[in-house]
Amino acid sequence: MKDQKTKEWFHDTDFWNEFAPVMFDETRWAEVPIVADGIINFSGMEHTLKTGGKIVDLCCGMGRISNELARRGFSVTGVDITKSYLDAASEDAAAEHLSVAYIHQDVRTFKKPGYFDLALNLYISFGYFDEPEDDILFMKNIYDSLKPGGVFIIELLGKEIAARDFIEGEAFDRAGFVVATEYKILGNWEQLQNTWTISNDTFRAQKVFTQRLYAATEIKTMLLKPGFSSVTIYGGWDGIPYNEYARILIAVARK
Repeated sequence: MKDQKTKEWFHDTDFWNEFAPVMFDETRWAEVPIVADGIINFSGMEHTLKTGGKIVDLCCGMGRISNELARRGFSVTGVDITKSYLDAASEDAAAEHLSVAYIHQDVRTFKKPGYFDLALNLYISFGYFDEPEDDILFMKNIYDSLKPGGVFIIELLGKEIAARDFIEGEAFDRAGFVVATEYKILGNWEQLQNTWTISNDTFRAQKVFTQRLYAATEIKTMLLKPGFSSVTIYGGWDGIPYNEYARILIAVARK
């Protein structure tokens, strides 16, 4: 893992706080029940989870999904590196008397061997580490943290979708801001460089970051490597195939 003295871009708390209204607008909150339904359907573990099974939501952010799963009566742990997001998640959970264990930790170091029945990594929060080896480490830690028969569900921007829908940039209004984006492909489609700028009459902020892209075959190979026995790929939370009509890449790996 990269020496933490050299901070990676996602350690920038100001970024997460400044861009939160844009990243977590009404649309993202409205989709929560649909995503939660998809998680339960894909996992096939509703009975297990309702009878003491445990879920871990890695890179849980403000607890959109963690709190929704807790509302449904499941035991949930949320892990994230952004303290302000965890504080917001905990506050929302407390207001609804939900029991969610929120942990402030880098997901590359978080591991509870054989403890969880279901692990989640959602909202395209994978592929941002500086070192590709850390992606593999993350997968290994998840595998180790699952019980035998456990399931891992990951949602990403598949390389195929990134190529199909690629644009150089766009501008739009969202949550009271003008949002301007620029995109650039790096290293033979290895990474997508993102430049986001948000502004209104009194404020302007910009962030540049890169995202490692994986094709469905690549993410499947990566998941099988630590020992997952099977990997199924979907193109949306409604279970559509991962084909030319796919909206997102969702991989379901079983231990």
